[in-house]
Amino acid sequence: QVQLVESGGGLVQAGGSLRLSCAASGLTFGSYVMGWFRQAPGMEREFVAAIAGTGDADSVKGRFTISRDNVKKTVYLQMNSLKLEDTAVYHCAADWGTTVGRRWSEYDYWGQGTQVTVSS
Repeated sequence: QVQLVESGGGLVQAGGSLRLSCAASGLTFGSYVMGWFRQAPGMEREFVAAIAGTGDADSVKGRFTISRDNVKKTVYLQMNSLKLEDTAVYHCAADWGTTVGRRWSEYDYWGQGTQVTVSS
C-alpha cells in the first residue's frame, strides 16, 4: 500500500521560510517522479515543483527548491520569502517514470496534504 505523508506545514509570517517533507512508503521510490502541488480555497490545484529519481527537477516558483533523498524515501520543498498568496494546502504526489510533469492528472498517488498559512 502506497503512502505519502506530508509534514512541516504551519503558520509563518510573510518573508519567512518553511521546509515541507513528504515521506513515501510502499513504492520503489527512485522510480517515481515526486511532485508538490498546492490548492487554496476556491482555487484549482496548482503545480509547484517536481523532481525525478535522476534529479531532474522543475519548479514554477524561484523561491521554492525541491530536493529528494532516495535512501530516506523523502522529498522536500524548501520555501523561502513566503508571501500571503502562498497560503494553501500543499500536497505531495508520485508519478511512476522519469518525465517530470506539471499536470496533476499524471500523478498516481497523493498525500493528504499539509496546511501552510502565511500571515502579514
